Amino acid sequence: MKSNIPIPEIVISLLLVGPLLCAAPPAGAGLGTPAPSGAEILFDGTRRMLDEKWTYWEGPRFASALPIKWRLVDDPVDAGQVLQTHDPAAAGGKYGAADIITKKTYRDFRLHVEFLVNHPGGNSGVYLQNRYEIQICDGDRTRHGMGAVINETESPYAHYRGLGRWNSYDLLFRAARFEAGRRVQPALVTLYFNGVKVHVNQPINQVWGGPNSGLDGGNDGGKGITDGPGPLKLQGEGHDVRYRNLWIQELDLAEPETDF
Repeated sequence: MKSNIPIPEIVISLLLVGPLLCAAPPAGAGLGTPAPSGAEILFDGTRRMLDEKWTYWEGPRFASALPIKWRLVDDPVDAGQVLQTHDPAAAGGKYGAADIITKKTYRDFRLHVEFLVNHPGGNSGVYLQNRYEIQICDGDRTRHGMGAVINETESPYAHYRGLGRWNSYDLLFRAARFEAGRRVQPALVTLYFNGVKVHVNQPINQVWGGPNSGLDGGNDGGKGITDGPGPLKLQGEGHDVRYRNLWIQELDLAEPETDF
């Protein structure tokens, strides 16, 4: 389906002036958005790719062990295999005990994720650079809730499609910038939730949840962000949340602009 969502001017400029960016982010957003040329597929429904590209985050609460215990199960809606956030170590909602991360780290990027919450109250989360959480939490309409840049925006809950249905996050992320070891620009993100733009150039000021949450969570109450790339993380909290169609496209965004 043709989309009228514009491509960011900064991305177009980078394409014209240098080799840092191979291709502009795709114009489409929403369920079924395919990976553009040059993007990296992070999960294709196979155990081979799960083991090749993912591992556990060995944070302070880590309690599982390789191989990854998350399950490959039949898609409850469509054909194919999807990833289920099942790991005994995370039973009871113990975040940080069995979260999975990409083996590769990233700086600026375009990301597409599709998720399905199978039971009331189902909780997971998509962590950008294993620092900044885009929340997945059925029933939560607060600033800690579904689709929120956790604790920094309101939840765009009205765009959630509900239990047992697939949802999508499409986002453009620009990492924090530093000069002489000091953060001079916060991380920024623009997010589409099920094809609807819900956050635009949203600054992300800190890592929430303490050291068990992600990188830099234990630094100065989460405000001590460090200068370095990080992996994508999917959170395991002992709930049945499922993922499919994950892809990422690395970018180099020179200007503090993520709108697309």
